[in-house]
Amino acid sequence: MKINTEYAGKYVWKVIRIVALGFLAFIVLYPFLWMLVTSFKAEADIVSFPPKLFSGRFGLDSYISIWDRIPFLKYYKNTIIFATSVTLVSLLFDTMSGYAFARMNFPGKNVMFLLVMGTMMIPFQVIMVPLFVEIYKFGLINTYVGMLLPRATNAFGIFMMRSFFVSLPKGLEEAGRIDGAGEFRIFGKIMVPLCKPAIVSLFIFHFMYQWNDLLYPLLMTTDERRKTLPAGLATFMGTHVVEYGVIMAGACLSLLPILIAYLVAQKQFVQGIAMTGMKG
Repeated sequence: MKINTEYAGKYVWKVIRIVALGFLAFIVLYPFLWMLVTSFKAEADIVSFPPKLFSGRFGLDSYISIWDRIPFLKYYKNTIIFATSVTLVSLLFDTMSGYAFARMNFPGKNVMFLLVMGTMMIPFQVIMVPLFVEIYKFGLINTYVGMLLPRATNAFGIFMMRSFFVSLPKGLEEAGRIDGAGEFRIFGKIMVPLCKPAIVSLFIFHFMYQWNDLLYPLLMTTDERRKTLPAGLATFMGTHVVEYGVIMAGACLSLLPILIAYLVAQKQFVQGIAMTGMKG
């Protein structure tokens, strides 16, 4: 009888967990479902009241409109170049900086790390104007280089990679030094292969942030030929009229690279997040 009671209790808690997780999944996924369905709706059905998920007729008008009214492929290409280049350069400098703060000893290391972390407290809007003036003075407005340089590294990436390197045993680099390896060889041949999950996780974080960023590319580009996809979609948001169907269609198309990147690297992403938080 006791065994049956314990089994029933475990079964009830299992059902409760499944229901709770299903409810949370519904809350997370429902906005994406609404976005997808809305992208196929007519504009009149989108703004009708009360709002309904499935109502009216469905078609490809929004997708056709976004291809006809803006240089969608050009914006898409600019976004890929911007997001990929910034992500790769940031990964390089974040990994090197994280390694230096975690495994090397040099004067002022802790103070410098605190200063780096302090930059996370400063909103982008505070440095927006001086940053624009600086890039303008260098003549880098409307260039990929001008968009890349200010984003070459950031405090979050340094903090994440430092946390991962701290969790690795000291014996690894000591064994490398005994074999005569220098600091760069230890970093490149021993440490970097071990932190692959953290690098993949940081790649996805960086890529998502750069891909969805609106304000920064909008600030650094005044030429239509250099605009990114979020800036292009913003043209459909007027003061009095917002074309929700076209925006939702563009959002669905812009979601594809992020979704593909996550599906391909899902295992490494989860592993990197878990291992980064093991030690501080």
